[in-house]
Amino acid sequence: MALDSPSDAPPTFFAPWPDRLRHSAIILLAAALALTGLVLLDELLPFRALAVFLCIAGAALVPWRLHSAVAKREEERHANPVEAAAVSAVVAGIPVPAVLLDRAGRVIPLNAAAAQLAPALRKGELAQFALRTPEIITALREAIASTELRRATYHDHVPVDRWTELIITPVPVPTAFGGTDKCMLMTFHDLTPLRRVEEMRADFVANASHELRTPLAALSGFIDTLQGPAKDDAKARERFLGIMHTQATRMARLIDDLLSLSRVELSAHVQPHTMVDMVAIIRQVTDGLEPLARERQVEIETSLPDAPVTIAGDREELLRVFENLIENALKYGASGGRVIVSLEQAVSGEGTPEIRVKVRDFGPGIAPEHLPRLTERFYRVDVGDSRAQGGTGLGLSLVKHILNRHRGRLLIESVPRKGAAFTACFPQSKPARAA
Repeated sequence: MALDSPSDAPPTFFAPWPDRLRHSAIILLAAALALTGLVLLDELLPFRALAVFLCIAGAALVPWRLHSAVAKREEERHANPVEAAAVSAVVAGIPVPAVLLDRAGRVIPLNAAAAQLAPALRKGELAQFALRTPEIITALREAIASTELRRATYHDHVPVDRWTELIITPVPVPTAFGGTDKCMLMTFHDLTPLRRVEEMRADFVANASHELRTPLAALSGFIDTLQGPAKDDAKARERFLGIMHTQATRMARLIDDLLSLSRVELSAHVQPHTMVDMVAIIRQVTDGLEPLARERQVEIETSLPDAPVTIAGDREELLRVFENLIENALKYGASGGRVIVSLEQAVSGEGTPEIRVKVRDFGPGIAPEHLPRLTERFYRVDVGDSRAQGGTGLGLSLVKHILNRHRGRLLIESVPRKGAAFTACFPQSKPARAA
């Protein structure tokens, strides 16, 4: 059974008196000395001196309670209604980044989403000093001057492209003297998914129509041939059906890559938070590509740590990254006879720790003029060879966008006739449970 300490006892009427005596000790001591001196000099009778001392003691002790009550009433009268706990709770419950400003543009409350979006925002400070985007500052000044609703759309380029709409809404609030004043509620709405959808629609129409035209034309031509001159030619029919199957497979893979690229671009601004084991993912990919390696007579060598290496990432997207990189090495670097897949922990140029996965082949390599454009959509070093290998021209573009979503980067090194090395770099995460 716990015992109540003296500090836990409920307050009583006598609780404040020791503090009052301590604060009034100098006054009471001076009064006592002065009255004692007068009594010793026969200038004052003892009972009169005692009465005077009691009056002084009462004056020194009793007003403390009165002053405290008056100060409390004054504080309540001058309190700002906008700074009430209920207002802060409402702003904190808004699902989008939200900041409430007073008439001068100073931050009153803000929610956690706004603090994450703009860490420079501070309660009691001007929002214009923390939000440096010209569109935001212009809209904020106009809203404060006119007390009317204002909208502004701005585009952030770092760390990834992101479009945001700012809405500044005047909010009438009561004042302490019975009148009304207007505060400004700033809310930030993410437009990135809508912009991504618009871009994807335009890109899909432009790129898909171009890439699908060739296999569709081939299929249409072979169908006409099978329905006409080769209608009764079994040998020609067998050969044409094989080509048609290859073209249909190519179209299916192209559409699959386009859809995958669209999904990644749609969520490029949302960084994954699930912890995954990179070693397990790489082993799964190399095991799955072993039949292709045997077919191409290429040996896959791995240099991986025994312990798990975890990062914050999307498992399916990371599988797609390493499938593309290792499959490209097996297809286009097969003449080298081997492919090395290694994982190491390193430090980036900014001094931050990162995980690097390198896929190295010993094939013909890539000419320097092609390196800057390898991650462009549908870009191929050798169009005929790429199509013969079943490539769609989207693999490295997909790798780049997945790495951007993971806040990583892709390094490409190659020397003609000495092979190529593709290195996927990821920011290192704190140790956590692997998914």
